[in-house]
Amino acid sequence: MNNDLTYESAFAELQQIAVDLESEAVPVDILAEKIKHASFLVEFCQKKLRSAETEVTKILKKWDDKSEE
Repeated sequence: MNNDLTYESAFAELQQIAVDLESEAVPVDILAEKIKHASFLVEFCQKKLRSAETEVTKILKKWDDKSEE
């Protein structure tokens, strides 16, 4: 895995893969490789989103706790 991968770069790659697949620009010989990489990118993006959601929830809970004091 590339340690420099960000949500934005992964999402951009997914968009490009989708465009390539829709335009049939992907040779059959590498189609499975593209799909496998897309699957990895989707999982990576989902993890990033879940992590961000968890962090935001923690922050909001702290704000709620402070406002109740």
